[in-house]
Amino acid sequence: MQDITCVLFDMDGVIIDSEQLHKKAYFETFASLGLEVSEELYKTLTGSSTINAFQRLVAHFDLDDDPNTLVLAKRKRYVGYFENDPNLHLIPGAEDIIKYLYHKGITLVLASSSAMVNINRVFNRFDLNQYFTAKISGADLTQSKPHPEIFEKAAELGNTAKEHCIVIEDSDNGITAANAAGIFVIGYANPEVTDQTLVNANAVISDFEELKQYI
Repeated sequence: MQDITCVLFDMDGVIIDSEQLHKKAYFETFASLGLEVSEELYKTLTGSSTINAFQRLVAHFDLDDDPNTLVLAKRKRYVGYFENDPNLHLIPGAEDIIKYLYHKGITLVLASSSAMVNINRVFNRFDLNQYFTAKISGADLTQSKPHPEIFEKAAELGNTAKEHCIVIEDSDNGITAANAAGIFVIGYANPEVTDQTLVNANAVISDFEELKQYI
């Protein structure tokens, strides 16, 4: 493994414990449409951008609804939860490892499938902008995880060759995207997320202190 000089972070489920907020917002939106989405089908959407998820659901259920309208409906529900949940917190150890890497001179890039408005909402609430060189949203890209585009562009934004990068991910779609990009990927075993296998990660950690052995 080459010297690591850049870390590409996923956000939801890695930096912030927001997976359950997203899930509640999704399933409320599904219910409003009269859809019964199985846990198995929902699992395939985890890690994808919201627009990609609704495009796939519209095709799957042969809906007449505009996916862009559904994205806005889901986002409104998520924002309601985000702004009204005083207990929303960063993943334990996430802020400490971000500060550790930053002070070590490691370039940090945020590569999330969330919309940039949600990324900024999180980064502003928890004062994280100062540590990151760049942020990229999968919602602004042509392709979505598990496609490698987001991590390829994130490495470019970090001005770092892929062999000197690692990805931190908690979703199987994100890990597949990192695999396809040819970037070493560490799966974060978030105890709140039980439907992801992390089987294709190059390594798995359950505590961010473990990340220090790779950098």
